[in-house]
Amino acid sequence: MTATLPDQDNAIFERLLRGSAKQSYDPEVDVDWDAPLVDGKWGITPERISIYGTELWDSLTLEQQITLSNHEAGSMVSAAVWFELMLMQVMLRDLYDDDMKGAHMHYALTEVADECRHSTMFGKTTTKLDVPAYGPAPKIHAAGRLYVKHVKGPAAFAGILVVEEILDVWQREMMNDERVQPLMRQISRIHVIEEARHMSFAREEVRRGMHGLSRRQLMTQRAMVAHVVTLVTKALVNSQVYASVGIDPKVGLAAARSNPNYQQTLNEWGAKSVAFIREVGLLGKRNEKVWRGAFLIP
Repeated sequence: MTATLPDQDNAIFERLLRGSAKQSYDPEVDVDWDAPLVDGKWGITPERISIYGTELWDSLTLEQQITLSNHEAGSMVSAAVWFELMLMQVMLRDLYDDDMKGAHMHYALTEVADECRHSTMFGKTTTKLDVPAYGPAPKIHAAGRLYVKHVKGPAAFAGILVVEEILDVWQREMMNDERVQPLMRQISRIHVIEEARHMSFAREEVRRGMHGLSRRQLMTQRAMVAHVVTLVTKALVNSQVYASVGIDPKVGLAAARSNPNYQQTLNEWGAKSVAFIREVGLLGKRNEKVWRGAFLIP
């Protein structure tokens, strides 16, 4: 069993537990799944669509643009389910030797329960949008299994934090954008409120994990985080979404990857987590090129 945590650490996890008790949601009752989608509303904020601002985007009709927005919304929430399944496995793996009497384990299990509901919510969202459950490309999906099995220490939670904060910024914009489907705004609101606690937990886990690392261990942790963030940004928009509006997936993906607007979007979505990871020493100059290739730093 793990050693007893210091009082200040227990206080953090007890505070997160109280927050969960005060404000948690059940998507089965807090989302109106029977309400029809609203004609003319977007699946996501249009300026955040991967090919927005390109010639390819301008060649689409308004109806096609809205269709693509629904498919990109479906891709994002499908990726979120993939992320959350990995997160739950990482947390349960680490809890196997934890103190079942402690606030750390109690909160972690509460978060796993949150993520179960979120994954169900996102799965039902793809059904409601009438889009495929895209998920990441096969190679990235397979790499996720390696992440769960091999990535440990602060790198595991740093990777989780990058995902959570990208989704958080994306959804904070959507929940306040009246152009977006009410369904997407409501699931965003639920996720933002509950993920605020999850991000606090991830930051604490990263900070705790950084203590006592050797130079060699630190270099390994930095390399693992850099690898994970590359998978993260590639998983968000599955190239098959472009086929929904008659665009060759390879052409659409190339347009998105070279689109300055989308590169800036990823940079903005990841800015907060990148600042934290740099602050705790997990980024490292040697890995900046990888982070830059993922469009998470300029």
